[in-house]
Parts: sequence; C-alpha cells; structure tokens
Amino acid sequence: MDISQKLIAKLKSAKSILFFTGAGISAESGIDTFRGKGGLWNKMSAQELASFDGFMKNPNLVWEWYQYRRKIVRETEPNAGHKVIAQLEKHFNKVTVVTQNVDNLHKRAGSSNILELHGNIERNFCMDCKTFYGVENFLDSEKAPRCKKCGGIIRPDVVWFGETLPQEIFAEAERKATESDICFIVGTSAVVYPAAYIPISAKEAGATLVEINIEATEITNQVDYSIIGKAGEVLPKLFELFLE
Repeated sequence: MDISQKLIAKLKSAKSILFFTGAGISAESGIDTFRGKGGLWNKMSAQELASFDGFMKNPNLVWEWYQYRRKIVRETEPNAGHKVIAQLEKHFNKVTVVTQNVDNLHKRAGSSNILELHGNIERNFCMDCKTFYGVENFLDSEKAPRCKKCGGIIRPDVVWFGETLPQEIFAEAERKATESDICFIVGTSAVVYPAAYIPISAKEAGATLVEINIEATEITNQVDYSIIGKAGEVLPKLFELFLE
C-alpha cells in the first residue's frame, strides 16, 4: 500500500472532505452476496426484482426479495472503512458522504452528513400519499403491505432501474462536491451516470481526487492519487498517517 506524503500533507490542510462511495466498500462487509450461487433469486431478472413495472406486476415477489436483502443488511456490520469515514468528522470542518449504496452502513458507522443517491433499503414509502415508514414497521411482513393512512401500497425507498435519481439530493451532492478540497472515490468505478458526475464536478472545481479501490478502474487515469487496496485497510492507514 503506497500512500503519498504529499497526499497526507493535502489532507492535513484540507477543510472540506467528500467521500463518493460504491458497492466495493459494502462488499468488504459481506454485502455482495444478495444473489449467491445457486440461490432462488439468481433465476430472476433485474427487471422482475428491481423495476417499477416488476413491482406492479408482482408486488409480493419484489417485497419478498427486499425483505431477504434487508435481512442480510441487518446481519452485517460496518467495516473499518465506514468507521474511519465517520471518525474524520471530528477532524474536519465538513465531511460529506455521497453514496450509491442503499445499505445504511454509513449511518450505522456514525456518519451524520450522508447523501443517498439511490435511496435506503431500510426505508419504505406509500406510493399514493408518500408517507414514509421505517424498516421496523414491516419486519415480519411477507407480502407488500398497505399504508395505514390511505391504504396505498408500500414500496422500498430505493431507486429502481428506469427511475431518476432524487433531484434535490443529487443537486446537493454536486454542490458539496464543488465545495470539497479532497474527493475520495471509494469502492466504485465511477462510470455509472449521472452519479459519476459527482467526482467530475469536484475535479472541475479544483478538488484533489483520490481513488481507493481493489483494482484500477476507468477513472484511475483521471485522479490525482490512486491507492490500490481495500477501503477497510487503506482508510485506517491513511487516518493513522494523518494523525502523526
């Protein structure tokens, strides 16, 4: 693991940090197993399980799929990478997490300023009156529940295939990116748009881009520093050097 002293110097002088995170950081906690080998869900397509049309066609099937995913999330713990990101809030004026993940691990690790581009699997909302419900409201529900206020059908608060990102959250993420001194790209190839505009916005505004990933990606040649390794190993080491 090669961490530049110039990067550490930049970190020591930074005031605003942004973390742009993806599936890689969650995979280190075990959340890459939703569709394990030989599992029932491997037989289902993404359109059947993660689209509005799929949900309207068979809401109980899709609800069962998300209950399965929530069970995995509840049995999973934030890893050292999530925890270091949260700890950095004590050392910088602003630490923002912009995540493509829906697993809520950043919040559970202690981060307080989180922008979720794809929603949160532990939230649900009524499709009719837009009332929000937490995961605890339907822990034992095997079928898609109905809203207690209006009787409308409840769906997971996640962005499905074919749906747009929440515009207010995306706009706020872009604003935070332009204000950042350093933008860390963690566990994502940063090639899926429009989310991938976040690090681009940061770079165009003069931020230092730092990629932390287990392998080189399509964005590697565009960043200022690329560190190959697991976030759960790289970020604690980075934090240790920062504190020296």
